[in-house]
Amino acid sequence: MAEPSRSEPQPAEAGLEGEGRLILVDQHVGSRLRFRRVQLGLSQEQLATAVGISFQQIQKYERGMNRIGASRLFELTRVLQVPVSFFFDGAPDGANPDEAAPPDSPASVPAELMNAPETLALIRAFHGIMVPEIRRRVLGLVRSLAPQG
Repeated sequence: MAEPSRSEPQPAEAGLEGEGRLILVDQHVGSRLRFRRVQLGLSQEQLATAVGISFQQIQKYERGMNRIGASRLFELTRVLQVPVSFFFDGAPDGANPDEAAPPDSPASVPAELMNAPETLALIRAFHGIMVPEIRRRVLGLVRSLAPQG
């Protein structure tokens, strides 16, 4: 069996394996973008204005339809007050092999759950509680109601 030609990209040289894996990473980054935007109580319009793009572009980023370029990602980290690594925490298929998401981190929760309207409403309401002791008790109540898995 002959060696492959050096002009053909080899898996190690090709970077991430397959377009599907890249799309999963784009969707994960978009999900993290939406999570942080909602956590801060920003609308898509407000975030778009802050970074100088259209709210439609924010929608495309959040859905993983468009890949976020490096300079835009850098600007988003500034506005959202998170490190670049925030967007890749818990990324699928070992895209961030140096770090596994802790079990209680948002990165360990499936994107469908994090993007559910009920989840986002709960996050907004929870962060609207200004008294730390009450927040702690609400969290305890929710945990006591959830099935233990």
